Amino acid sequence: MKVYTKTGDKGTTALFGGTRVPKHHIRIESYGTIDELNSHIGLLRDQDINQLYKNTLMEVQDRLFTVGAILATDPEKATLKSGKARLNIPKISSEDIERLEKEMDLMEASLPQMTHFVLPGGHQTVSFCHIARTVCRRAERLASHLNDLEPFQPETLIYINRLSDYLFVLARKLSYDLQAEEIKWIPKKES
Repeated sequence: MKVYTKTGDKGTTALFGGTRVPKHHIRIESYGTIDELNSHIGLLRDQDINQLYKNTLMEVQDRLFTVGAILATDPEKATLKSGKARLNIPKISSEDIERLEKEMDLMEASLPQMTHFVLPGGHQTVSFCHIARTVCRRAERLASHLNDLEPFQPETLIYINRLSDYLFVLARKLSYDLQAEEIKWIPKKES
């Protein structure tokens, strides 16, 4: 099977179920940004970080493929004529969300309390994590917009939101582990 099909040469692509939509459709923007996020998480996972974080990020990448599949499914074709779901994979679960929350709780237990916003950076690995976090936030904005137009499984949107929180806490924990300076943002006072 060839990678190129030429079916998208006129600016359209097929959703899961066969519906063709423009490549700039909100659904395509949504799952395309999830794909972009997954690539950034792969870059982060390739860094010299704790194996526990790598394992969690690998699981996140797996779950992001599920998120992408959910977002790529045409809701009008989500159910087959037999009554079965077209997307025959486990959906995002409350356990997926709780796993991120537990990981955040573990990391936060060893971190100093946050009293200010922090400037992204301090170490290349931390910066990669912040980039993943901001891409995740963009993915969440797009998915939220899509959900307003064509609702999908609620846990999917919750998972994306929780993942951006996880990536923020992970960035702080990586700063701590790498002994990188965490620079507080202290607004200048007007004179």
